[in-house]
Amino acid sequence: MEISPWLSLILLFFSALVALVTAWSLKGTEKRYKGLNLPPGSMGWPLLGETIAFRKGHPCTRLGEYMEKRINKYGKIFKSNLHGAPTVVSADAELNRFILHNDGRLFEPSWPTSLVNILGKKSMIIASGDTHHYLKSLAINFMSVPRLCSHFLGDAEQSILQTFSTWVEHTPFPLKEEAIKMSFNLIVKHILSKKPGEPETEQLRKLFMCFMRGAVAMPINLPGTAYRKALKSRAAILTIIYRLMAERIHQKKDGWDEIGEDSDLLGFILEQSNLDAEQFADLLLGLLFGGHETSSTAMTLAIYFLGDSRRALEELREEHIQIVKLKKERGETGALTWQDYKKMEFTRCIVSETLRLGNLIRFVHRKARSNVQFQGYDIPRDWNIIPVFAAAHLDPSLHDEPRKFNPWRWQTLSASTTRDDSYMAFSHGIRRCPGQELAKMEITIFLHHFVLNFDWESAELDHPLASPFPEFPKGLPIKVHKLSLDM
Repeated sequence: MEISPWLSLILLFFSALVALVTAWSLKGTEKRYKGLNLPPGSMGWPLLGETIAFRKGHPCTRLGEYMEKRINKYGKIFKSNLHGAPTVVSADAELNRFILHNDGRLFEPSWPTSLVNILGKKSMIIASGDTHHYLKSLAINFMSVPRLCSHFLGDAEQSILQTFSTWVEHTPFPLKEEAIKMSFNLIVKHILSKKPGEPETEQLRKLFMCFMRGAVAMPINLPGTAYRKALKSRAAILTIIYRLMAERIHQKKDGWDEIGEDSDLLGFILEQSNLDAEQFADLLLGLLFGGHETSSTAMTLAIYFLGDSRRALEELREEHIQIVKLKKERGETGALTWQDYKKMEFTRCIVSETLRLGNLIRFVHRKARSNVQFQGYDIPRDWNIIPVFAAAHLDPSLHDEPRKFNPWRWQTLSASTTRDDSYMAFSHGIRRCPGQELAKMEITIFLHHFVLNFDWESAELDHPLASPFPEFPKGLPIKVHKLSLDM
């Protein structure tokens, strides 16, 4: 097709304009930070920078083209322009630890405005200082080990087995959707005392799935986009939460609160804290965002990785057969106990390796509170900095054959090149995930019952992509076959 002279002239004009703006922007940056030793890198296009390349989906067991090219060209620490701001990107495990250990002093959260609008300004993920400390202490107390033993363990097992009972042999289904049901039913029961299958529970689950899709989508606030739908879902979820809070407050005043303060997070917050409705709603959304998504994705990833590692599956299954046999020898039947859970040592290796290779939390957003120096580089005040945890998880200098699923590496940690302090599946420092023990317990209990009850096969090829959280485009379709093991 022939291009008209006028169109050619217009395209040439805009190309020249972009080049001039880019040159002017780079010159301004160089002049403003003259005398500082900034990390090497490229600032990309004006305003947009390199955001699109940074956010481009890629296999979750790789760093992706953007990171790999720049690490090869500039090293593990480089500068860029992401989400409209000058940014230092760190693929260096030592710098990542330095950032997280100095959270609240040299660095502070700096999430994109689009994510803040979805999670809420008072969310624990977004908050800093005393507010963050207070919200995290509430979450830690609610998900403490004693509560895991007395409340969560039995309910997690019940939610998992209830979901398993609905599966039909040899009939394909997306495992990720089933994992979401298990995880969501557990967390929503303990936050709001909502039971599985209730109309409002299903309504909340569908709203939250829409909310999650928008949270990781490009932040385009136009009708029909995933981001706009997520904002609407947030508003609908908040309306339900506000109503439930009002009902419980009214019940407590009238002296007939049947649920009780110790049964769910809502009762716990109303009795033990001074959070208002908006603060509680943002706390709840943050816990759902960080909690149920982590568990359900990790469950799905574990089955994906085990599907290609028959040796790991056989050793995992044997561990759980022995646990059941020991229970029978002791005359115990029925539900798993905390003691049973603590015996699942190889399963913990499977979980750790799944989280390392799957990279559920690939990076976080921080901002320098003052000028910071590290390894000879200057990080200017108010610059954003993104520590990329996945880079350390996939670093061959830290992990032998980093792209290989090898749960045995966690059995011989001290004898290998694996560095435990580079493992940041649940972040690090003061912002380490308060629900990490709950997530690990839930994944472990799921694996226990899954490998004892089923063998499986892939129904369709499906590989996890990071965009930025790991996601299976088809939900990992599988077919299950029931097992009859000699136990």
